Amino acid sequence: MRKIAIPIVLLAAAGGGYWYFEVRAENGSGEALTLYGNVDIRQVDLAFRVSGRIAEMRFEEGDTVRTGDVVAVLDDEPLAHDLAAAEAQLEVAAARRDMMEAGTRPAEIAQARALVEERGATVEYARRAHTRQAELLRRGHVSQQAYDDADEHLDEAIARLDSAQEALALAEEGFRQEDIAMAQAELRAAEAGHAQARRRLDDTVLHAPSDGTILSRVREPGAIVMEGTTAYVLSLDRPVWVRAYVDQPDLGLVHPGMPVWVTTDTTPTSPYPGQIGFISPVAEFTPRTVETEELRTELVYRLRIVVTDPDLGLRQGMPVTVHLEPPSAQVAGG
Repeated sequence: MRKIAIPIVLLAAAGGGYWYFEVRAENGSGEALTLYGNVDIRQVDLAFRVSGRIAEMRFEEGDTVRTGDVVAVLDDEPLAHDLAAAEAQLEVAAARRDMMEAGTRPAEIAQARALVEERGATVEYARRAHTRQAELLRRGHVSQQAYDDADEHLDEAIARLDSAQEALALAEEGFRQEDIAMAQAELRAAEAGHAQARRRLDDTVLHAPSDGTILSRVREPGAIVMEGTTAYVLSLDRPVWVRAYVDQPDLGLVHPGMPVWVTTDTTPTSPYPGQIGFISPVAEFTPRTVETEELRTELVYRLRIVVTDPDLGLRQGMPVTVHLEPPSAQVAGG
């Protein structure tokens, strides 16, 4: 008896599935579920990332542009001067870094050693003079002042020799690691400044980010614009979406990835293929622009339908009809 019950349950489940997808989808009128919505086309405000005076505006409203097309240009002379200054600072920083890393040149060390030898000889001469003055003072042949002068000259010569010896030691040792690290950091800062100046100069040229159509030409040549000020408004060719809504009772009839067909009032017999790309997880009230007053208080779920092969026949805000079956199939079925 148990073996007979299992097929009966499976048969009942299959019948229920058939009723859900075939009968429930008819909306009680013999027609497949139909949704209504509007076309959504993304728009981009094209703006410079730097301030300046507009030199060129190359497109008019309604013109078609391709990705990478130059649509507008700023006067780049001020930023070109900034780049030249940054290049000079970079060269100075690189030369200083190289000097620090290379250390003292052999010729400079030789010069410091020669100075030590010279001042050493001066100390010996001053010491002999000091000895003579001391002997003469003892015999009473010179004044105390003469001896004091010789003593002072000897002290000065010794101090100058000490200074030269310290300079030689520093020359032989080279630059400290702290000085080298500082020079390297200064070079990195100069490289960053140079890259920024180059980027700002490049930003005087405004490119189209995607294929599209110019909707608005907002500025004209000669105008002074701040960074971020819109110069053009671009309508993108891709992607083209349809924003539609489904009633809560019909929510189970749609799912992401489901193929659909979109028609317009102009071309009802030439549907655009598409698929459901997104179903909102949150219910909302029916928008006033979509349904009648009786349905405005009903809860619906928003759908985003991606049109796979759009053309210029689909325009921003255009009302469209979304079919879960091809329109031809619906006609044939009727």
